[in-house]
Amino acid sequence: MRWDTRLIHEGQEPDPLTGSVNPPVYLTSTYAQSSPGTAKGFVYSRTGNPTRAALERVLGKLEGGAGALAFASGLSAASALFMAYPSGSRIVAGDDLYAGTRRLLDVARTHGVRVDLIDTSELANVRRAFSEPRKVDLLYLETPTNPLLKVTDLKSAVALARAHRTRVAVDNTFASPVLQRPLGLGADIVLHSTTKYLGGHSDLIGGALVFRTRAMLEKYRWYQNTQGGIPGPLDCFLVLRGIHTLGLRVRAHCANARRVAAFLDRHPKVARTLYPGLPEHPGHSVARRQMDDYGGMVSAEFRGGLPAARRIVRRLKIFTLAESLGGVESLVNHPALMTHRSVPIEVREAQGITGGLLRFSVGVEDADDLVEDLRQALA
Repeated sequence: MRWDTRLIHEGQEPDPLTGSVNPPVYLTSTYAQSSPGTAKGFVYSRTGNPTRAALERVLGKLEGGAGALAFASGLSAASALFMAYPSGSRIVAGDDLYAGTRRLLDVARTHGVRVDLIDTSELANVRRAFSEPRKVDLLYLETPTNPLLKVTDLKSAVALARAHRTRVAVDNTFASPVLQRPLGLGADIVLHSTTKYLGGHSDLIGGALVFRTRAMLEKYRWYQNTQGGIPGPLDCFLVLRGIHTLGLRVRAHCANARRVAAFLDRHPKVARTLYPGLPEHPGHSVARRQMDDYGGMVSAEFRGGLPAARRIVRRLKIFTLAESLGGVESLVNHPALMTHRSVPIEVREAQGITGGLLRFSVGVEDADDLVEDLRQALA
């Protein structure tokens, strides 16, 4: 089946009891047992819920994995992932990460985990990390990254990790399984904030982990149940509903982002435009090889720094100033003062997260309207 058909049908057969074409929302915390320890598949909704199970089944199939686990947020999924690495472990991760993930890795450091943050878009840095005597237990990647949209060569990075018997986890939130499937490139675990493109309507919070093998799935099912950071059934239903239109939406996001990036790249008030779809982007050739399109996220650094960025966001009328991304509506975010404010200023600025940087989540509105909104804001 092709993508648009899979998104509506794969793993989403009608409910066998009623014939409902959508999965029922099971609003229950507990389930009757015929005798002690004997139940009809579910006992308590922290451990398992039929609506959550439906979402997990679909996510596993879309990413080409052995199965998936749903969580209350993307950070809850990341927390469960990192819980599996005790004191003495070593995690190597990209240096341009969602700030919440960076905070979780700071917590891991307090528990005795060594965390090395490197620019994984340069394969030489990954190779150097593996050349040290101390083993790398987990290679954690974002690609494209948040907010600088760096691109990591997943196939090459995974090959290095395989040679050292290291597991690889990839945050695939920006791309979604429609554009990129890390498990097919050899990764072991895929992470999603289902809040973003999978949900697609800015009306839920959720996360997920998808696993290459059944053994990993069962190992992390224990962490999911123990940690208890699970999504409610209505949020699971909303993600499932969002997945039905994921292909349609992602194509529109990509088409609009190309228009926005091209406009910004030519504008004299823009110092640099960060979008993997631009031929001059350092990761363009890798993105073209491992992604089906370049996504709906565009970042740009504006001349004039923070005062210019403040002026632009005040003047925008269609782009809403807000955190998050991946919804049908276009959003603009100022990473240094919003999503990445917790990152020390010297680290932010050394990476290029400056006062003049804005990150655009390009929605599915009319592209001409979006470009005109940017034009008038920059006038």
